[in-house]
Amino acid sequence: MVTLHDIRAAQTLLHGIAVRTPLFEWTGTSDQRKLYLKLENLQPIGAFKLRGAYNKVASLSDEERRRGVISYSSGNHAQGVAYAARALGVKAIIVMPGNAPKNKLDATAALGAEIVTVGPGSEERRLRAEQLAAEHGYVIVPPYNDEKIIAGQGTVGLEILEDFRNEDLPNVETVLVPVGGGGLISGISAAIKLSNTELNHPLVKVIGVEPELASDAQASLRAGRIVSSPAEQVSQTLADGLRAQSIGAINFEHIRAYVDDIVSVSEDEIREAMRALSANAKTLAEPSGAVAVAAFLFHADELPKTAINVAVISGGNIDPTLLAELSNR
Repeated sequence: MVTLHDIRAAQTLLHGIAVRTPLFEWTGTSDQRKLYLKLENLQPIGAFKLRGAYNKVASLSDEERRRGVISYSSGNHAQGVAYAARALGVKAIIVMPGNAPKNKLDATAALGAEIVTVGPGSEERRLRAEQLAAEHGYVIVPPYNDEKIIAGQGTVGLEILEDFRNEDLPNVETVLVPVGGGGLISGISAAIKLSNTELNHPLVKVIGVEPELASDAQASLRAGRIVSSPAEQVSQTLADGLRAQSIGAINFEHIRAYVDDIVSVSEDEIREAMRALSANAKTLAEPSGAVAVAAFLFHADELPKTAINVAVISGGNIDPTLLAELSNR
């Protein structure tokens, strides 16, 4: 399990690499609940994935870096690994689905990574990466099932707590986090729950949010074991960054220990949240980045009855075609 020391060490390592993204008070609701947005769409690669990827690649030995790294991703982790590898002078190979958004494929290639395309299933990506690693000696940089990845993503949680303290805001009560493979929510929930225990602060609720078409994390938490979703179903969600067929084993340990609940949102709700967020250029979100706001807008009855809430906007790498469609509608 990742410790608070691990997350703080990652925060030190990431200083000057990952942007300390702001909290943005969102005024898009008419009820009495207050929502702040944690704008990870403002990272250099447009998503939070840089944090974990850099923390992992930077932790490798010189011998491991000489061998090169390989990862598998539908887009944002691909860019995170490519960015980290370029910054550290390491060769990077990324296995991506052929149906990944073109803007994410192009951005990954522009960062210098070699791309290998496969079918839409997340398991297919993983198996191909493992095969290539065995053949060529590459070091695998997993997208979520890894303690260095989790610790890097956990720095988002530390920043949320620190910003509420530093800006003299009321204590945050609920944090809404997108869930794909589980790396982000593992790190954020560990950071928040362990910090609150250390400082004897009021307990902050951490709620995961995922698409109904890829609600394996919710099913896993309910069942007490890891549940998988079929690739054909998962690949249909608009939220391409959350198309993992199952959460990782390490992630599941953290989710069981630190996450209060997981809710799921429909495709229409994701689109409506994206449309609402697109009214401000700062808050523009891709589908995966909008799910937490979708839960806030449409699932209040399933969420804690709290006044001070944060939704993590995990990424803003929206396909231009989809953005034009939202604008036209």
